[in-house]
Amino acid sequence: MMGFGTVSCQLLLAVASVSAKWIVPGARWRATDGTLVNAHAGGVTVDKETGKFFLFGEYKVEGQVEGGGISVYSSDDLATWTPEGMALSPIEGHPYIAPKHIIQRPKVTFSEQTGKYHMFWHADNSTYGWLLQGFAQADNITGPYSFVDATLPLGNWSQDYGLFVDRKDGRAYALYSNGDRREGRDVYLSAYNENITALEKVVHRWDKYDLEAPTIIQTDKSYFALMSHKTGYRPNNVVAFRADKLEGPWSQPFIVAPLNTRTYNSQSGFSLRINGTKKTTYLYLGDQWDSISLWESRYIWLPIEIDEAKKSLEVKWHDVYDLNVKTGEVKPIKGKTYYGKDATVTGDAFKQEAAFGSHEMILTGIVGNDSKVTFSGIEGHGKPQWVSFYYQNTDDMGFGDQPGGSPDRIGGSWQLRRVASVIVNGKTEQVESLYQRDTHKGIILSTPLQLHLEKGKDNKIEIGGLFNNQTYKGADIDRIVVYPPEEE
Repeated sequence: MMGFGTVSCQLLLAVASVSAKWIVPGARWRATDGTLVNAHAGGVTVDKETGKFFLFGEYKVEGQVEGGGISVYSSDDLATWTPEGMALSPIEGHPYIAPKHIIQRPKVTFSEQTGKYHMFWHADNSTYGWLLQGFAQADNITGPYSFVDATLPLGNWSQDYGLFVDRKDGRAYALYSNGDRREGRDVYLSAYNENITALEKVVHRWDKYDLEAPTIIQTDKSYFALMSHKTGYRPNNVVAFRADKLEGPWSQPFIVAPLNTRTYNSQSGFSLRINGTKKTTYLYLGDQWDSISLWESRYIWLPIEIDEAKKSLEVKWHDVYDLNVKTGEVKPIKGKTYYGKDATVTGDAFKQEAAFGSHEMILTGIVGNDSKVTFSGIEGHGKPQWVSFYYQNTDDMGFGDQPGGSPDRIGGSWQLRRVASVIVNGKTEQVESLYQRDTHKGIILSTPLQLHLEKGKDNKIEIGGLFNNQTYKGADIDRIVVYPPEEE
């Protein structure tokens, strides 16, 4: 959860994936102009006057890794996003923000003292040899932002960057890991000065945990710091620390999602508090990286449940949910489940015993065009509907020829996913590609597609391997869940 302009809502209904009112983690999110929302590893800033949300993130184009700049989108509901252009664009020949440089994990806050919006990010060269924090500012929240400086924070290194503003006193803090070198591997929490232009002092240091992608959630009683392990683009089990005060003492780290789901195949990066009229809701804003096509990496935004008595925090999965930003209420959308035991198999696909699966079985052997599984008798509404495909991808997280790894090798490169084809009602000219990220053995996760099902109860969904110069192996399928159209 990565081309700007607007089109009418009527026109948007004609595209395959329209901008949403519901939040669908891991889906291809479309902006109001029909393009993919392209703001990765970023943060959300709330405008105090209007209450509008602004998403700042890394702008990435196909085939590009570094130097894409920072894009900005606006939203009233955290689901429908309007492109607002580039907040910070690369400048050819610039010493710190040229197209060849790293511009990562942007965060924005407003400085009452300067009357400007301040942007910070991880600024680096292509070999990650600088480890700096960039600083830019603008008169308007959408920018464009003017580069000010790039520095070593308090003389130290800085890699992944996070920003936190304390609700108690308005003080701003920077969170940053200080590199992968043996001398580093710490995460710092440092306080800004009143102007939010420079760091004044280190408040806390998480020593030698070797974590990154930090963010802080503040409740009325606690602070929770969430961080990811360092595994590159491979997801892992995100952990949290808890404290009564920012300076600590902080608790031991604990895992925030079910073990071995690797935080639902995501990396931490930002968190958001929604002060609703009925409920205070906390959101985990994570990234699901695509190591081959970074520009198409997805967003995993999920509600967080906090138990102050148990001093615990858990990220909760929903395939599809509605978030009312006014009341703070989260409503999971109910769908209809179709189980693998009722599906038919062809070719080399077959039903295999699986103690962890629904009805103790799972559909496997989905390879190429001739081996597929078919779900029939599916009810549709004649409109686009979200369908969640529950799967197991048994590839391990190791790299191909390393011990313990058996990845799906395509052209000799590590993919972090399997790819299946999805065909509705036999329409082979409308094949959808289903990306199924790596899971742990025995762990079933879901991935969504928006499909157009005909009205009635006779729809058919076929899942097969995808053949496109290479034979792609589909993951094992447990079940699918079909959700109603959003307008109903």
